Amino acid sequence: MTTASSTPPRPVAYASGYPARDVARLLGLTIGQIAGLVRAGCVAPRRGPRREFRFSFQDLVLLRTAKDLMARMPVRRVHRALLKLKQELPAGRQLAALRLTAEGDDIVVRDGAVAWNPESGQAVLDLDVSTLATAVAPLARQAAEEARRSQDMDAEDWFRLGCDLEPCDGDQALEAYRHAIERAPDHSDAHLNLGRLLHEAGRVEEAETHYRRALEARPDDATAAFNLGVALEDLRRPHAAAAAYEQALTSEADYADAHFNLGRLWERLGEPHRALRHLQAYRRLSGAESARDS
Repeated sequence: MTTASSTPPRPVAYASGYPARDVARLLGLTIGQIAGLVRAGCVAPRRGPRREFRFSFQDLVLLRTAKDLMARMPVRRVHRALLKLKQELPAGRQLAALRLTAEGDDIVVRDGAVAWNPESGQAVLDLDVSTLATAVAPLARQAAEEARRSQDMDAEDWFRLGCDLEPCDGDQALEAYRHAIERAPDHSDAHLNLGRLLHEAGRVEEAETHYRRALEARPDDATAAFNLGVALEDLRRPHAAAAAYEQALTSEADYADAHFNLGRLWERLGEPHRALRHLQAYRRLSGAESARDS
């Protein structure tokens, strides 16, 4: 007679992101609504170890947006609006940094000083991402605890966890990025994000180190070069900062912010002709972006 084994099952490896049941409960959506948005391509969650959906914080921002929109317009129109929003996001912009409002009949997406319309439609929407981040924080901290207990986390798992933690808990995000780098010392994105968080915390010399490590791993990363330039300016090393901005522009010639910072820097260094060239490029690029967004 055989008996069932008393050996406990091996725990499932940690999968970064939030499961659909937690997302549904947090946002007040049904599993069917979430699945419909995934099928429409509005969100593209990762898959967990059992092939279940795992949603990032940025996915939650879009899902929260979808919920508010679906209360005001047909579901198909919501799908079209969110798909167009994804297509029109400027390069390097994070969904968590966006704010959506209604102006007349248009849904207006704001990212700092930039605004554009993903689609016109009747809606009254005022999405405060910081409020959503507060609501998500308990799930993010629970995910971090789960990760610490797991023996199967690789560098990419820790990096993704850091991205999910950033809007909710900066200290734990720092820790997650450090874990990623311990497992993969050349993980350029982890170095870049860790450097940015350190920079925002005023730890500029540490940030410089990580920006440089990101560039060593990925020399054509314009964002890493730009961030390094800002750090070097903060450290009062203007000529080194100018070289970093030039490196950013070598990788991405239309990097408007790099042209602006470099033009302003050359002005301060008494090089008006150099300054003018970059400030003119910045105005040209800004005007092109404004025309596209209008």
